[in-house]
Amino acid sequence: MAFNSVNRRFVAGLALAGFMLAAAGCQSSDNGILNFGFGKKDPTAPPPPQDPKVLASQLRAYCPKVTLRDGTAFFNTYAKGAAAKPKKKKADAAADAGAEAAAAAAQTGSDGQPIDPNRDPAKIIYQASITDVTRDCTHENGQLTMKIAVAGKVVPGPLFAPGTVTMPIRVAVQHGPDVLYSQLHQYQVQVTDPSAATQFVFTDANVVVPEPSATDYQAYAGYDENTPAATTSKGKRKKRVAAAATN
Repeated sequence: MAFNSVNRRFVAGLALAGFMLAAAGCQSSDNGILNFGFGKKDPTAPPPPQDPKVLASQLRAYCPKVTLRDGTAFFNTYAKGAAAKPKKKKADAAADAGAEAAAAAAQTGSDGQPIDPNRDPAKIIYQASITDVTRDCTHENGQLTMKIAVAGKVVPGPLFAPGTVTMPIRVAVQHGPDVLYSQLHQYQVQVTDPSAATQFVFTDANVVVPEPSATDYQAYAGYDENTPAATTSKGKRKKRVAAAATN
């Protein structure tokens, strides 16, 4: 008899538990509790990823960022050689040349590295630096036109002499490895005050590139001293003159 009583209580407990689970399942369709794909979504769930496609309105507002490449923020102007010295005899000249070569080889900087005689800090006339870059963009007729501005200063060096500083400033725009625009400007600044820095602002207002299809253009501005110098053709000119003289 006791066994039958316990069995009935166990069966009644299982029935009550099944009713509670069924009621909870009904509630899940209303408030998201125990949501197994039915009813409302969980409000705490993260939103689905956005469509990566760039909207036309975003492209019309897009203006590529301007950055400085490493090593292009500074530009130094050095003195060219020393004053002319009186000529000496061959023996004395050879001895002096050897002494000068030994002195140049022994000259080192604070870091222990040899000093390039063409870039000796003691021979700097001016030191220019770029302190800020900015840009402005307009979109029209399938083209992006940028106005890129460079702000900086010129500081007198140990061998300062009043005059004009010519700074090679390059402005470029790239799309991945493709160069869409590149222009080297020989920008000049007049420096007269040896006791203070001279501020300058350079602007390239004619940077025109194709309208981008994504926000992946990169603009650059900075000093470029690696431009190859113009080659002369004196030898060819002499030959042409000689040929003309014989004809």
